[in-house]
Amino acid sequence: MVNTPIIYWFRQDLRLRDLPGLAAAAATGRPVLPVYVLDNKNPSNWQPGAASRWWLHQSLAALSGQLSSLSGRLTFFSGDPASIIPELARRVGASDVYCSKQYEPWARRLESKLSSVLIKDDIELKPFHGTLLWNPTSISNKSGQPYKVFTPFWRTCRDAGDPEAPAGPIAKIRWHKPALQGESLESWNLQPAKPDWAAHWGQIWQPGEEGAMKRLQQFLTDSLRGYGNGRDFPAIQSTSRLSAHLHFGEIAPNRVYHTLLQNKAMDLSSNSDTDKFLSELGWREFSYHLLHHFPHVPEREFKAGFAKFPWSGSAQQYAAWKAGKTGYPIVDAGMRELYATGTMHNRVRMVVASFLCKHLLIDWRAGQRWFWDTLVDADLASNTCSWQWVAGSGADAAPYYRIFNPVTQSRKFDANGAYIRRWVPELALVPERYIHEPWTAPQEVLEELGFALGVNYPCPMVDHRSAREGALAAYAQLKSQHSSG
Repeated sequence: MVNTPIIYWFRQDLRLRDLPGLAAAAATGRPVLPVYVLDNKNPSNWQPGAASRWWLHQSLAALSGQLSSLSGRLTFFSGDPASIIPELARRVGASDVYCSKQYEPWARRLESKLSSVLIKDDIELKPFHGTLLWNPTSISNKSGQPYKVFTPFWRTCRDAGDPEAPAGPIAKIRWHKPALQGESLESWNLQPAKPDWAAHWGQIWQPGEEGAMKRLQQFLTDSLRGYGNGRDFPAIQSTSRLSAHLHFGEIAPNRVYHTLLQNKAMDLSSNSDTDKFLSELGWREFSYHLLHHFPHVPEREFKAGFAKFPWSGSAQQYAAWKAGKTGYPIVDAGMRELYATGTMHNRVRMVVASFLCKHLLIDWRAGQRWFWDTLVDADLASNTCSWQWVAGSGADAAPYYRIFNPVTQSRKFDANGAYIRRWVPELALVPERYIHEPWTAPQEVLEELGFALGVNYPCPMVDHRSAREGALAAYAQLKSQHSSG
């Protein structure tokens, strides 16, 4: 048995530190064969979006380089893991397949299917916990039911005690030899080519474990102090920008958690900021908690009563929203930042999402789909639950009548218009007084700038007050249908 190999199946855990499954495989002393399977058999509607595919390529290249430096080799395959991994196990004589658990509905079904196929050959699939702080099945209310509200959920998590401390690098791994012939990463065409809209992303992001560790340290050094308040202001760099690293498993959430606790112990002045950031990790946990217990939420409303909401927005409005041409500067700045960088400031995400659902009355699933394709941190649990929160249809959702006023949000969180000027350059010379609603600028001011509303920049596609009244009327209609039904 000492020479019987173990297949380590990398999934959304593209790192070598703090990886329980890989550590357990190494601890056996048996040869380990690391593989990655590009799963093109999961539901076609949830294949990775374009931005995620770019990140995945970079992350896999980084992981492959790490393994090479340790005399290992990451072998690539594409197709159905439920077919490829059993065939591979038979070829190399493996008796075990280790991996990290995933909680997306199709991932859970895949683990079940793969386990049943492997067991026919007396091969065991061993999924390890390692992508969340707590197992979703371990947190429940006093009635043993899953939580539907964040605050008591997070209180119970904290009362359960800190998650397991990170383990660090693995001291020694014995690799399976000789290397197998797999596919080339480049052959998957994960990166855009014509046009290469991500050509400059390497200057913005560093996918991979090394990049994740650097990002965490940079956050602690530059942005944690003042995070509780600063995180709402999009023109300043006060967020962690760790979400893509967490999604792809380039850093363990428990490493982030414990690093923040250690920093808190050394810097008491950052207590409230640390607690706020930890609660954001908690929202990620809560999103996976909901996805695990209510796997229908990516496609259907959590609150069944919202299923008949009278969405009425047009394809033309949706296209303008995606292009950042709504006529509302803060909305357009956010949408353009997203397309240019693969991310969007979290405060602005709420504003643009509210605008789509409540000003344009466009189904939240349309917004969810666009974010899925354009975000480098597109994550099924977080993306779904956040969109449903904004729409008012989710667990612990914002009340439907809470409708963000984009001008008010802009004045409050981008007072001098710095964020707007960066991402909507055609407004760069508009005076601060009018930057948030350029349609209010006197004609003589615009003429002096050589600026024509509707030519240089679009007129507002909807009036806020009218849109708000329309959204509330649609909500009243839904309530009326629900009560009469």
